[in-house]
Parts: sequence; structure tokens; C-alpha cells
Amino acid sequence: MNPHPAHPVIDTHVLLRDGDKLLFSQRGGPYGYGRWHMPSGKLDQGESLSAGAARELLEETGVQVDPAHLRLVHVVHQRQSETVERIGFFFEATNWTGDPVNKEPAKCLALQWFSVYELPEDIIEYPKEGLLGYLKGSGPLAEHGW
Repeated sequence: MNPHPAHPVIDTHVLLRDGDKLLFSQRGGPYGYGRWHMPSGKLDQGESLSAGAARELLEETGVQVDPAHLRLVHVVHQRQSETVERIGFFFEATNWTGDPVNKEPAKCLALQWFSVYELPEDIIEYPKEGLLGYLKGSGPLAEHGW
């Protein structure tokens, strides 16, 4: 029996989709500075996954989505370091209100739509695993960094 149960960070990622376009955020913080990922963040204590995903999307982009309209499309179990594990839940959003704007300029350099056929070159590896799992339909789970 393992005396050390895992305590992973739980993340939500939102694939905001408009036809063949997905919304990406360019990191402005120290982790992954200048690189691309999707709107995302950590789940708060006492919050459901879909509510957390909707909250993060609203906080970062001003876009509102009903948590019931989010569709879970992929899960990534990430080993970030010897001491930090993350589980990322990737949700697709195709029905929302509002126009995306950068609500966190201290953390985000830009928001930009990209075609699913011409993704940005420099996507951070962890969210890229979830994105590619979603786009390729390669099953519900990816394990990264193990």
C-alpha cells in the first residue's frame, strides 16, 4: 500500500470553438511566457469542474458559457515535476455569449483565434496534449511527463 496518496492540482481548460476556429491565449506570466494555450485555470475548493471551467473562461476572456453547455472532451494526467502532478479536464464550448477580450493583461499578452488546421507553433506541452487528444479523437486520456 502506498503511504503517500496523490494530491494533484486540478485544472480546467476550455476549447472555445467557433466553427473551425479555436481561441488561444498567449501567456504573459513566468510559466510559458509568450507561448500559447487555451483559457484555463485551477479548480477552486467546493467548485464543480464545469462551473470552474466556466468561471475561468469568464475571468480570462469575458465570455459567458452555461456550465451545462460545456462538453468534456479530454483528460490529461501531467507529471509537472517530482513533487507536482496535475489533472487537466478539457471542455469544448460551442455555445456562449460575449466577444472575447483580454481581461487579465498582467497574465495574458494576447487572445487570438486560430484555425484547427493551422494551430500556433508554440503551444505549451501540457495543454497541447489535451488539444491534440481532442482534435485527433485519440481516446479520453493522455498521460504526459511520466
